[in-house]
Amino acid sequence: MKTKSLSIVSFFTFLLFGLSCHSQVLRKRTTMLMGGRFDINIVAQDSLSAEQNIDIIVAEIDRIEHLISDWKPTSQVSEVNQNAGIRPVKVDKEVFELAKRALHFSKITNGAFDISFAAMDRIWKFDGSMTEMPSAEAIKKSVEKVGYKNIILDSINSTIFLKLKGMKIGFGALGEGYATHKCQQMMLAKGIESGIVNATGDMSVWGTQPNGKPWNIGITNPFDPSQILATISLKQDAVTTSGSYEKFVVFNGKRYSHIINPTTGYPATGFCSVTVFGPNAETANGFSTSAMVLGKKEAIQLLKKYPEYYFIMITDSGKMIKSKNFPKHQLKKYKN
Repeated sequence: MKTKSLSIVSFFTFLLFGLSCHSQVLRKRTTMLMGGRFDINIVAQDSLSAEQNIDIIVAEIDRIEHLISDWKPTSQVSEVNQNAGIRPVKVDKEVFELAKRALHFSKITNGAFDISFAAMDRIWKFDGSMTEMPSAEAIKKSVEKVGYKNIILDSINSTIFLKLKGMKIGFGALGEGYATHKCQQMMLAKGIESGIVNATGDMSVWGTQPNGKPWNIGITNPFDPSQILATISLKQDAVTTSGSYEKFVVFNGKRYSHIINPTTGYPATGFCSVTVFGPNAETANGFSTSAMVLGKKEAIQLLKKYPEYYFIMITDSGKMIKSKNFPKHQLKKYKN
């Protein structure tokens, strides 16, 4: 799965900004939050307003991180994990609802997406140190504590209970998608009509560039990160990418991704990247993450049920698969 603890793949998507001759200004800031890189871009009437709103976004992401990070021992999610197999833990409604949505994804993907992946043993190494595959027994044992069906939610008391000792939950990149979407909605409510919040490829986009043109999002070639496959024009949308081109191993001629199937314990194969577009970055991330694990046939069948989302999938052999509902004329082949 695409998570921090499994080394989130870095930029598959990046921004291509146009020059502005209008009175609005664009301000950008890069910062490290939630264990990863955030690139924040705000368009406003003046520099002070833009910078102040970037400060608000940073504070909001930091607030969310302190609620849901499984790395911070004082977070509510860490308290849930510390009490696995012991007792239910009361959490804020915000955390409870996020967990509820994550479990929904687990159900519709038959476990291809699972927030209890955090308990998985890290037996696969993608730092060049692996010389042979783990044994089938070790792989099976690595996911013994993983299983969304052992997560009990109590909506009346707003509690989360992990039935097995040693279980853990972690929102990973789903939490990043949630944070970018929440910040987008916060800015729109404040009257900030244009910007981008990008969490290492999980991106919420709204409005236009200062010159009035749509934002142009570049899709990186996973086989040559220095090259762009195509650009996509967006005005109000979310984009998330899950992929494996930076971290993988090859055994007997077969490529194994760092994105692990939480049900089987084996790395995902078939895709080197999946990019999903739609109205909500959290949901798009759930789709892109699970698609990597599900594979071509099941991923396409799943996304067909949600026509407000569309995708580009790139197979291990380099074939690009575009969804049938991909907006016409939105995708353009990039020329240097």
